[in-house]
Amino acid sequence: MIFSPQSRVWIYQSNRKFTSAEEAEILAKLEAFTGQWKAHGNELMAKAEIRYGYFIILTVDESQANVTGCSIDSSVRIIKDVEQTYNVDLFNRFNIAYKIADEVHVQGKEDFETLVNIKNITPETIVFNNMVQTLNELETKWEVPLKNSWHSTVFAHLL
Repeated sequence: MIFSPQSRVWIYQSNRKFTSAEEAEILAKLEAFTGQWKAHGNELMAKAEIRYGYFIILTVDESQANVTGCSIDSSVRIIKDVEQTYNVDLFNRFNIAYKIADEVHVQGKEDFETLVNIKNITPETIVFNNMVQTLNELETKWEVPLKNSWHSTVFAHLL
């Protein structure tokens, strides 16, 4: 399936890395979900993936059918089910993911702030902008240097 660059994406970041067994189980569950995901009876062209063992990404190409409030609610339900089944936090927006030497780390806001303060995280450190909304933004604006992200406004006093 080829997805339009304007396809909508939702990113759910885990507070810990999934094990490879968990990742396989979660992907199977999400693939079953996206295979039957509908909006007002119309099948959605959708896919699910896990990147870096931390990020669940749902993508919907709306060129066939638009996502509705009800279809978004059903996706949130499956994500909450994953959260409870695997005892992870997928909705905490204060957990910040960043990459050092190609390894992803997730910290709470306070710990992240400390790492910025002691210069373990610099303006060049890659952070993940989970606010991206399209496939194009996912590919171009998801992994960005701290200085080019929304995070820089929150931690500007430390940079």
